[in-house]
Amino acid sequence: MPQTQTSSISRVISDSHCPARTFERHDGLTVVHQYVPHSPVVVTDVWVKAGARVEPDDWSGMAHFLEHAIFKGTDRLGPGYFDAAIEGCGGLTNAATSYDYAHFFITTASPYFSETLPLLSELLLHAAIPEDEFFRERDVVFEEIRQSQDSPDDVLFEATLDSIYQHHPYRRPVLGTQQSLLGRSPADLRQFHRSHYQPQNLTIAVVGGISELEALDRIDHCFQDFLPNPGCPQAIIPPDPPIQGVRRQTLAFPRLELARLNLTWIGPGIDHLDDAYGLDLLSMILASGRSSRLVRELREQRQWVQGITSYFSLQQDSSLFTISAWLDVPFLEAVEQASLHQIHQLRETPVEPLELARAQRQLCNDYAFSTETPAQLAGLYGYYQTLSRADIATQYPQRIRSLKPDNLCQIARQYLSLENYVVTIGVNEQ
Repeated sequence: MPQTQTSSISRVISDSHCPARTFERHDGLTVVHQYVPHSPVVVTDVWVKAGARVEPDDWSGMAHFLEHAIFKGTDRLGPGYFDAAIEGCGGLTNAATSYDYAHFFITTASPYFSETLPLLSELLLHAAIPEDEFFRERDVVFEEIRQSQDSPDDVLFEATLDSIYQHHPYRRPVLGTQQSLLGRSPADLRQFHRSHYQPQNLTIAVVGGISELEALDRIDHCFQDFLPNPGCPQAIIPPDPPIQGVRRQTLAFPRLELARLNLTWIGPGIDHLDDAYGLDLLSMILASGRSSRLVRELREQRQWVQGITSYFSLQQDSSLFTISAWLDVPFLEAVEQASLHQIHQLRETPVEPLELARAQRQLCNDYAFSTETPAQLAGLYGYYQTLSRADIATQYPQRIRSLKPDNLCQIARQYLSLENYVVTIGVNEQ
């Protein structure tokens, strides 16, 4: 029988400068709420701290598989009922799984909040995972894996992760492998679900035209009957050694018209946000937009690349700073050296104020554009609360603007080594 929790929302843990308020129940369940006046919709986004990061190696792919299996219903809701009910209210629903989390969200008109929330909580807390649905949905996941293996860019990305991480679960694909999933049973997936979908791992972000009182009351009522936690094997994450030297690999693909060049460095995790935001700025300065350094030099002036970009991907434990180029094979070495030269410049010479201001303005504008809707805000709050705290989500523009040229030099020296990085190249199969 399910264990009935008698807890209630009891503690406010939010920053007074954040437009959203964060609440924590004594069993650990967290709620982030922001009322958006005059919004006709409400978004409920449930984040679970149970992504691929928590999987032992031989359970690889279970977090993503569970995302699929959850929608197959419960003892009270048959397969397909949830989707039909949400669509019947004119709403939208979807889900995603990454290394650090899985999340499930619904968007409905505000009057349907109380009607749809019990359906979402029923799926998340009481997923039945019938045996026939397990095997049927496993075939769907196998097809996703095959599609990923047919994508050169996906294969290159997975090869990069495998080269960077020696022990961390980040080295494995979120989808898992056919071999790892064939080794697991419906009982294993139920065990994974009941172990990880517990209140202390859940953050529920509610944004839109719903009052705080109604949101908290309905969540406390719906998210009560958690199943007993049977325990589950946990990932053991020993520290990875730092990258020593240049780890280089080349992969060949049929019918690849343009070669791929990926240069990757390890960045900080969520515990060093100022450094992370500095790397965000450096990626913007290097290769984001026509006026960025590498785009201007290598695409516009020299025409060595068809395209080049840089991005910083923040994760809980460690992050990735990447430069990616699409180019002809004869230019591979020259583009790598030109990229290293620009990194050398960032390490040794402070960025000019006008260039820094442009990058700061662009990132702050991107942030503004990505926080315009209730769905965007709910996703932002849920992401940050799962990794750290929701209230720091709103500090991004302020912290980006606070970084100075000397800060960026120091961050580039600390994380962007000229001798220690990973190179992954994709070429056409000869």
